[in-house]
Amino acid sequence: MRGIGPFLKDAWRLTRPYFVTSEERWSARGLLLAIIAMDLTLVGLSVVLSFWRREFYNSLQNKDWRAFLELLFLYRNTPIGLLPGFCEVAAIHIILAVYEVYLNQLLQIRWRRWLTRQFLHEWLADRAYYRIGLTTDRAAVGTDNPDQRVAEDLRDFTDNTLTLSLGLLSNIVSLCSFVGILWGLSGAIEVLGIPIPGYMVWVALAYAVIGTWLTHLVGRPLALLSFKQQRVEADFRYALVRIRENMESIALYRGEQEETVSLRERFAAVVVNWRQIMTRTKLLNSLVVGYDQVAVIFPIVVAAPRYFSGAMQLGGLMQTVGSFASVQGSMSWFVSAYAQLATWRAIVERLSTFHRAIVKARAAAAEGFVSAVASDGNVRLHDVTMSLPDGTKLLEGADLMLTPGHSVVITGRSGSGKTTLFRAFAGIWPFGTGRVQIPPNSFFLPQRPYVPLGTLRHVITYPNAVDAFSNEDMAQVLRDCGMPQLCDRLDSDDNWPMRLSMGEQQRLAFARALLAKPDWIFMDEATASLDPEAEEELYRVLKKRLPNATLVSIAHRPSVAAFHEQRLTFRRDLDTPGTMIPSSVMPEAAGE
Repeated sequence: MRGIGPFLKDAWRLTRPYFVTSEERWSARGLLLAIIAMDLTLVGLSVVLSFWRREFYNSLQNKDWRAFLELLFLYRNTPIGLLPGFCEVAAIHIILAVYEVYLNQLLQIRWRRWLTRQFLHEWLADRAYYRIGLTTDRAAVGTDNPDQRVAEDLRDFTDNTLTLSLGLLSNIVSLCSFVGILWGLSGAIEVLGIPIPGYMVWVALAYAVIGTWLTHLVGRPLALLSFKQQRVEADFRYALVRIRENMESIALYRGEQEETVSLRERFAAVVVNWRQIMTRTKLLNSLVVGYDQVAVIFPIVVAAPRYFSGAMQLGGLMQTVGSFASVQGSMSWFVSAYAQLATWRAIVERLSTFHRAIVKARAAAAEGFVSAVASDGNVRLHDVTMSLPDGTKLLEGADLMLTPGHSVVITGRSGSGKTTLFRAFAGIWPFGTGRVQIPPNSFFLPQRPYVPLGTLRHVITYPNAVDAFSNEDMAQVLRDCGMPQLCDRLDSDDNWPMRLSMGEQQRLAFARALLAKPDWIFMDEATASLDPEAEEELYRVLKKRLPNATLVSIAHRPSVAAFHEQRLTFRRDLDTPGTMIPSSVMPEAAGE
């Protein structure tokens, strides 16, 4: 992990936008100021209770019944002024404590909502999520499991940031409030003939410094362990999600044993790291608990000589003990908050790494291919060099023009680069140079269609709004694509990615294309999960319903070529850039 300076800068970069530049900054500042005011008032009440406690214990020592009742229920005039009764102070304390927590939670959820919107916008904008997914490896800690970064780390960041910052502020104010009281109560003590005024303040300081140093020494590895724990937990959860998403394939392969082994290995990493956290936390808790227990009796032992000498009454002793506890507790804030600080640091590191990856990915969006809209309706590749993330060139200096009305089938060996070319046409492949021009009304059908969560209506109309098309239009395209049984289920909210087979999902993708009515349709083995008869049926539907649409299909089956006028063969030898060879359509060779 990086040093404390860069870490604090990262924490400020994550915190600053909401309170300084966001559209919610004034309401956020208002809530924060209200919480701080309540927090400081609670500190003030603790000061009042310090003096109340002195008078109350003195009333017990003096057996003063009237003073006892006044201090409990009403008020009492004392040498230091008017002291309210305990009931009044307790009622105000309860109200402030309840609403301080309530407003804190309100600020947390508002801040988290704003941060979530910002992170989602930046992650999805300029296809940063896509580039990060292509380039991130397991060493890039902080960009793995973006779902956890957005869902959990942002939640914990707002919670820990407010809790720790307000706790620190409260302890500083408490220290400033009680150190003067303790100084006055302590009197002076002679050490080697030298009078030391306010000696209990110096004792509290020494006690806190020693405790803080020992706590940091013992707990320092916790930050890194917490950082790692978040990752291994996310990896294990992601593996479970993958099984849920691919349960049928696993069942068909009878891969339960292998999945069990894989899950156990991932969970073993969780257990191993957790055991290390347990060991380190045990050592830290031994120190902290022992430190707190000694702090209970320590001020009494230190102040006892003045009490037994008659220099102070029981009330003065109890006020001294309470003031010492407040001063020592404030000075020892680092000790009590160390574990939470370690967790907070791990969260900030992961969010900062993730944010830097997003910024880098968005900045790189201007690099690579120059994507432009083709005003003349033609598809053009000009001087295109297309590479893999590791730098391997798939194409170099390629030029290509496809004209409307002349459908093209693209063939070639598996792994030659056809799908990457499909991505380059779509303008999403980030690794390459050259100019790509695509007409505006184009539609892309990948081999594995995306099926969003929600109603069937949402699935069919994606990415358009659910009310973009009429029920009649949606029912018609379902019938055209061979799924009339779904016409009455448009408003059914089901687990469609699991409910529909891959072939049915590909039929739905064709239904989307029929609704969109594009001028160009690019397909990357979009019928690979269908039988040849169904494949031909869908192509005939496209030709019939969208006669003016130009098809660009990546396919291996010879039957697909019959629906195209031209053919491009993508040929590439190992470790050398490929070439695209145009030819007339020969159905019997289209699968080469």
